[in-house]
Amino acid sequence: MKAPKIVSEIGCNHKGSLEIAKEMVKVTAEFVGADYVKFQKRTNKELLSDEEYSTPHPNPKNSYGATYGEHREFLEFSVEQHEELKHFCEKLNIGYATSVWDFTSAKEIAALKPDFIKIPSACNLNFAVIDYLLSDYSGDIHISLGMTNRAEEKRIIERFEDSGVLDRLVLYACTSGYPVPHQDVCLLEIKRFNQNYKERVKAIGFSGHHLGIAIDVAAQTLGAEWIERHFTLDRTWKGTDHAASLEPDGFRRLVRDSKAVAESLEEKPQEILEIEKPQRTKLKRFAEILRD
Repeated sequence: MKAPKIVSEIGCNHKGSLEIAKEMVKVTAEFVGADYVKFQKRTNKELLSDEEYSTPHPNPKNSYGATYGEHREFLEFSVEQHEELKHFCEKLNIGYATSVWDFTSAKEIAALKPDFIKIPSACNLNFAVIDYLLSDYSGDIHISLGMTNRAEEKRIIERFEDSGVLDRLVLYACTSGYPVPHQDVCLLEIKRFNQNYKERVKAIGFSGHHLGIAIDVAAQTLGAEWIERHFTLDRTWKGTDHAASLEPDGFRRLVRDSKAVAESLEEKPQEILEIEKPQRTKLKRFAEILRD
């Protein structure tokens, strides 16, 4: 089995600091061993209504500003900073990607030409963004299907199908919660996606917001070809996503275990493996009965 691509979702866990973001990229590349890091890009005045922008953060202890808009602006990187991060990733030989939350952000990130752009669950019905990426961006488009009903899911698939570019689409099974209890992860959505879409889209992925790493291995065995987890340097840091994120050693073990599972998921190429033959000679009993 081919090991899935692993995405370290830094998101906004950098606390608005470009230096922390670079340190997270460095740790991911040199210690964790993931294939990609992924950030987020928002144009907050476009994404939020005036009321949403001026309202205090619903959880003030996690806020970086007096209002939700100020909080989001504090955590936002400019397109120039994203370009700097992309170049930094290239120096460290790790892929760069970003989730886009609005039309302006989609245009800005598409101009950087990353391997893929992600559309998060919250924005997967923004067809202006999808249509722009379909026509003006040549890379792959990854879409999470958290908090999305079947009718909405169908519309998203049809949009790519009508454009003749299903081969650029990666669909992620996802439950939108931070963190998600195990009973709400619903891993068999991966099986449903594979049954319905595997032969039509580029790949099926899994975006997890649960605790621990056991579930990710199960997602891999169910056929997830991409696994995305949130990453932080410290789960006690201020912010809403840190509690559902993996710290460096946990993420390193996820990557290690994923590779081990990929190597082991195959049938025996012969009835008795070479490694078994000395043990068979030494330990096997009653084999002569079948020979007779």
